[in-house]
Amino acid sequence: MGELGKPRSIGISILLFIVTLGIYGLVWTYKTFDETKRYSGNGVGGLIGLIIGIFIGIVNYFLLPNEVEGLYRLDNRESPVRAITGLWVLLPLIGSIIWFVKVQGALNRYWQSKGVAPA
Repeated sequence: MGELGKPRSIGISILLFIVTLGIYGLVWTYKTFDETKRYSGNGVGGLIGLIIGIFIGIVNYFLLPNEVEGLYRLDNRESPVRAITGLWVLLPLIGSIIWFVKVQGALNRYWQSKGVAPA
């Protein structure tokens, strides 16, 4: 296994999404896909994840939870998120927030289970 990822505060991340008018979302997308790829060696990685996010963003709502699930599978653990988690995006505004809380929460718990300090 490679380099561990960084847990991120869900509240601060949502605030940064709002304050930067969504630009932090691109940074978050790149970092999150990059960390999962660096750790597991699987997935699309930061640059491809970012490109997908920019041009066909809806795909990332399904792709990222799938990659997080893959991390949990590496440890033979039940994942709290799956690709189907992306369906939350169908609920206007609140669905994206629920999706983010579920995905970032799952990532935070995963990295913390590996010994990384909480956000």
